[in-house]
Amino acid sequence: MDVIKAARELGKAIQNDSRYKDYVAAKEANDNDEGLQQLIGDFNLKRENLQLEANKPDGSRDDDKVQRLNKELQSCYERVMGNPNMANFAVMKNAMDNLLQDVQNIISLSCEGEDPDTCEYKASHCTSDCSTCGGCH
Repeated sequence: MDVIKAARELGKAIQNDSRYKDYVAAKEANDNDEGLQQLIGDFNLKRENLQLEANKPDGSRDDDKVQRLNKELQSCYERVMGNPNMANFAVMKNAMDNLLQDVQNIISLSCEGEDPDTCEYKASHCTSDCSTCGGCH
């Protein structure tokens, strides 16, 4: 089996993994949540307004406005991340990222000459954010 064919088989295996399926379902739930999409649109607009004001030259920048916009942006971010669909998506994306990191670690270690069947591929997936974690191991 050539390397490209093996990569395609790996892609199929990843798409059959429950973490991939959960990630896709969570992404779809986000995309279909009109309230969440509105919050994300509001967040992006507030971020753009903040950047425009913050990037003005010192003499024309309104620091009070920058501070107010920054607070509004933070509040909007908290509402986005507090949405149940977004919270679930964050957990599922983290699981998917961990899977891909494990796969990448096996490939990298194999390229360094280690045995693909026995190399230790599990890296620490701690994000230091306990809300994204299934518990310490």
